[in-house]
Amino acid sequence: MSYTIGVFTSGGDAPGMNACVRAVVRTAVYRGARVIGIHRGFTGLLAGQFEEMTPASVSNIIQLGGTILRTSRCDEFLTPEGRAKGAAYLREAGIEGLVAIGGDGTFRGAHALYLEHGIPTVGTPGTIDNDLYGTDYTIGFDTAVNTALDSIDRLRDTASSHERMFVVEVMGRQAGFIALAVGASGGAEEIMVPECPSRIEDVHRRILEGRKRGKTSSIIVVSEGDEEGGALSIAEGLRRLGGLEVRVSILGHIQRGGSPTAADRILGSKLGAAAVDGLLAGRKDVMAGGVNGRIVYTPLPETWEKKKPIDEDLLRLNTILAT
Repeated sequence: MSYTIGVFTSGGDAPGMNACVRAVVRTAVYRGARVIGIHRGFTGLLAGQFEEMTPASVSNIIQLGGTILRTSRCDEFLTPEGRAKGAAYLREAGIEGLVAIGGDGTFRGAHALYLEHGIPTVGTPGTIDNDLYGTDYTIGFDTAVNTALDSIDRLRDTASSHERMFVVEVMGRQAGFIALAVGASGGAEEIMVPECPSRIEDVHRRILEGRKRGKTSSIIVVSEGDEEGGALSIAEGLRRLGGLEVRVSILGHIQRGGSPTAADRILGSKLGAAAVDGLLAGRKDVMAGGVNGRIVYTPLPETWEKKKPIDEDLLRLNTILAT
């Protein structure tokens, strides 16, 4: 008797989610299992929006951004009654295990579903923020970094031409992984992330010191969750301290879109297959991640309870290289 797997994407979309869905479907079918796609995440689960998927269902999607299953956020699923409704739909459809592709909000919901109704779930980390413990990289992070980096490279041309400073805000409300990777690879003069406190007065001083050494333009990359505020607040603080002409660029949701990079396609493929293999091996309430080139399974609560450290050595190195 074949095993039936449900797969869904939830929360913010991330490039590479489709590669993960593709791997789930084709690996499951190869292993003799059935796959039911659940549309619109937990919202679709509570509405019974299910579709049986075959290898043909996922043809020609590996290069697409977004998610063919679509995604949403669902307040009703935050309630015990909502989760009971979802569990009933899963039982009715004969779904015996879930692959949940998303971030910490998705995993919290899947964990509650397991505790209350015993639904086995293996998660895969689909979020551009790269903030989940138990994996070196999350699906979508590499694409988001490269998208933001392309924008910063273009802004630097303008900054140099007009001898101006740009404060560029990237995504990452609780984590500075995108800001650090983009800032270090884009040659930013300053990188401001929530994990490492930075005073606007110190940033102002270092920028002015750079001007005295001959620098005529500057790029500051800030995570939207930095303790000094977003790009608008930081720019206002720099203007208040005086001596600088400041422009602001907020990249926003453009970082979520676009065709996934090769790294995200490969990561999504590997983790999608690992999630299926984990379910079929009896794993439950865990996330499939990649650590040092190996597949590891981390209990879902640890993915948000344990803090994934930022590379502070890279942050310090950027300070040296920006002089």
